[in-house]
Amino acid sequence: MVERVTYESLPQIAGPYVHATKHNKTLYISGLTAYGTDAQTFGLTAQTKEILEQISEILRLEKRLKSDLVKLTIFVRDMSALSSIRELLFNFYEGNLPACSLVEVSKLIHADLQIEIEAVVAL
Repeated sequence: MVERVTYESLPQIAGPYVHATKHNKTLYISGLTAYGTDAQTFGLTAQTKEILEQISEILRLEKRLKSDLVKLTIFVRDMSALSSIRELLFNFYEGNLPACSLVEVSKLIHADLQIEIEAVVAL
């Protein structure tokens, strides 16, 4: 059975999806962005901070820890800017490095957006 989850404390969803789905003791978090937040029009660092805060909020609501993060997939519009967020990511993981994929993309859902992150969490 699949449970579909929308978190009231996260930015409102603007498309045909939910924030996350639960299946077989795994939480699959949809691609999160800074869309609809104060960080939307800022740069990569501010948008990354916003997304990591959203992931932290989901972990809090699900009563999970960062050590429960299994995998992140990070989509960026400019791979050369990766160095500006590496430290943010290391600090966010708190020593619990997950599997991770990093993909450069030409566009995201809105022209302002520089990054999107999806995650898989063990429940």
